[in-house]
Amino acid sequence: MTLAALASAFLLTITLSYIVRCWLSPFGDCRKCHGLGHHVKFNRRGKPKRTTDCRRCDGTGKRIRIGRWIYNRGARTYRAGTR
Repeated sequence: MTLAALASAFLLTITLSYIVRCWLSPFGDCRKCHGLGHHVKFNRRGKPKRTTDCRRCDGTGKRIRIGRWIYNRGARTYRAGTR
């Protein structure tokens, strides 16, 4: 196999696996709060303390994946254009 064919097969495998991941699990952990849904502060003794809800995920701890967001946007545009 040539290097170009190997590279394209690798990229195709990565792309298809990400599509399957977005289909099976459209929501991932929030990158800002790490899936907790709130921020964590530590008091002087080092004990963790819950603070305000995360603004990015509204306290759910989940976010929609980029690939799923693109699919939803395309499907919404397609539905709006075929009416």
